[in-house]
Amino acid sequence: MSNPATGQPAANVRQGFLPLSGGPESAGTFPWQRPWWLPNRGGWPTFGWVILIHAAALAGLILTPWPGVWIFLGALAIAWLGGMGTTIAYHRAIAHRSLRLHPVARGILTFFAMLNGSGAPVSWAAYHRHHHATADTARDISSPRIAGFWWSHLRWLWQAGPAPEAHYCRDLQGLSYRIWTWIQAPILALSFFGGLAFGWAGFFWLGAIRLVYSLHGQCFVNSVCHLGPATAEGEDSSKNVWWLGLWQLFLGENWHRNHHARPGSAKFGWRSLQVDAGWWAIVVLKRLGLATNVRRQEVPAAGTAAS
Repeated sequence: MSNPATGQPAANVRQGFLPLSGGPESAGTFPWQRPWWLPNRGGWPTFGWVILIHAAALAGLILTPWPGVWIFLGALAIAWLGGMGTTIAYHRAIAHRSLRLHPVARGILTFFAMLNGSGAPVSWAAYHRHHHATADTARDISSPRIAGFWWSHLRWLWQAGPAPEAHYCRDLQGLSYRIWTWIQAPILALSFFGGLAFGWAGFFWLGAIRLVYSLHGQCFVNSVCHLGPATAEGEDSSKNVWWLGLWQLFLGENWHRNHHARPGSAKFGWRSLQVDAGWWAIVVLKRLGLATNVRRQEVPAAGTAAS
């Protein structure tokens, strides 16, 4: 298999790609060279979860193709709140420290992020900090430069291995962060089965269908938002993708080139038409006293923030 960015054999990719495993696994096999359906040793729970929600979502679309207005709007609302939790708490506050959230606000946002299937905050932050530290190099664990679209979109979740939390998240070892890892399973069970209270339509649409919709909304940031023109290793491949804002309900994560240019800024949308609901929510939280130390870095001149 070739490296899609350089055309060189994948075996020539630096062996330091995976700090968690020290490089290739047995017999010199790199994770992206394995069959897509074969997780690494610790990846079976993630792989099983992804298969479960996709299978249930497909069944739901067949059995209940339209759940009714209120269940549909409820599913969108929960997905949007979960997206807010991911972009504000996980991404901007925890991973990048571009603002400080009141513990109550952080707890509520974290709960909805986990309800959306984003995982625990410590592991999410470790993956993301590793991504920024190694972006567009052979060590970037979620880059399409390694093995193309599907690797960066989904496969790395169960084949790349756990993030090096001890290295990247020494500041997130307190109980207020770690407790979410311990209670992840019951929150996911609630997310998947909770809709049963509203019948089968609620079960499928408030559960698996919403989870699949939210999963791909997040994964497009790793895949589509890094499918810029082929560049040399280490050069920025990130893109702003306007249509992804529609999918993500205007949370602001789609302005990914802006984010890579100014990762320490809590504001992702730079121009008037770059809608960033996450930033608007931060402004509201700040006025309510629930967000402090909000960083908003100066942006480059017009033209740098590609549309």
